[in-house]
Amino acid sequence: MRYLLICPYTAATLHFLCFLPMNWFRYFEENGFQSDRFTVLNPDMLLTTVVKLENRIYERFPQSGLLQVCRELGTLTKECSIVAERLGPPIWPLRFFMFGAAFMLIGLVAWAITQIITHFSVTADGLADLLQATESAINELIFLAIALFFLVGLESRIKRRAALRALHRLRSIAHVIDMHQLTKDPAILLAEQTHTASSPQRMFSRYELSRYLDYCSEMLALTAKTAALFAENTEDESLLTTINDLEQLTQGLSAKIWQKIMILDLAQDRN
Repeated sequence: MRYLLICPYTAATLHFLCFLPMNWFRYFEENGFQSDRFTVLNPDMLLTTVVKLENRIYERFPQSGLLQVCRELGTLTKECSIVAERLGPPIWPLRFFMFGAAFMLIGLVAWAITQIITHFSVTADGLADLLQATESAINELIFLAIALFFLVGLESRIKRRAALRALHRLRSIAHVIDMHQLTKDPAILLAEQTHTASSPQRMFSRYELSRYLDYCSEMLALTAKTAALFAENTEDESLLTTINDLEQLTQGLSAKIWQKIMILDLAQDRN
């Protein structure tokens, strides 16, 4: 009778101790969120936005160099989305090789320990051989641990190198976009200026210049969003730092462009 009374309480206690931690850790899983529709960047939608911007530039400035840069940005966005997508899943051939090498190293250590134990004898010569073998084994273990550490981090280094290469190209195209708006000075339209033989050509009206600068700002924003694709599938600190630096760069360049746009808008309101 006592067993029948204690058993339900014991079962309830075991259920509490076993399943409560499981439910608690469930909230810390990577895919524990209900929906990622509005919290994850969609590479297809980002590429569609770049293509639409390219069409807008073509309809208004078909002969401009900015159109060619936007096309290059579209190609770069497509390539970066592929690289960013490959950062998530593991490289299985490389992992199989790492697991095999790790098991071989661990097996080699186990074999060495077995040989030491098998050939050990409680004598003066045996103790000397044991000390010598132990010293050699410790040195070998250090080198094996370094080799194992190198193999474990090999996959992350390969992914980091590919991502940094793509981010470097995004940084370069951000500077190219800034070069295209560098000579687009609104002060030339607002006041009469003397031109020299080396002065850049001023062919845009006030409205066209405003649209041109706005396109440059949008391209910089899309460049930053393309870089943010790499943050979706990685937690590498160096990559996240590089992405943040690139976002700060594009924000700084875009701020200069919007200063020019504000000058044009203020001048138009005064007129």
